Amino acid sequence: MAVSLRRSTVTFSLSLSIALLITSCSESKFSQCQRLIKVVNQGNSLIDKNKGTQVITSLQLSKDLEFVTKSIEALNLTDPKLKEFQSRYVKVFQNLSQAIAKAARALGSTKNAQASPAGKDRIQKARTEIDSALTAAATTVGKESDSLAGEIKKYCTKPE
Repeated sequence: MAVSLRRSTVTFSLSLSIALLITSCSESKFSQCQRLIKVVNQGNSLIDKNKGTQVITSLQLSKDLEFVTKSIEALNLTDPKLKEFQSRYVKVFQNLSQAIAKAARALGSTKNAQASPAGKDRIQKARTEIDSALTAAATTVGKESDSLAGEIKKYCTKPE
């Protein structure tokens, strides 16, 4: 009986030590929030910096936003709520990247347009594509991004 009790005590102590070690080594909610917010802010600053620029810059912005998307995906967050925010931000930046790329391609198609009725039609079609791509992105992605920012701020400032 004494050996069994001692074995149980040792097993319990060892299990508790391992659990405490794992817990103390895991990243806090606050530090995970900071990492996610840092990458999202990098993406947002790219957008602010490159608003209304030329085709080549817009295509590069689209590629940069794809990189931000991959960076967000690679964060390896463990907090379940932050993982949800992470996947939602991935969708936001993917959709934004795609919309900017579509608008840039439409703008690029106007570069070689001739001063003819067909060329004018081409330019008008491109304007429509640009407007629809960017308006849709601003409406849906903008609202989702604003909503996410509020939610993550509320979650990350709440004590653990």
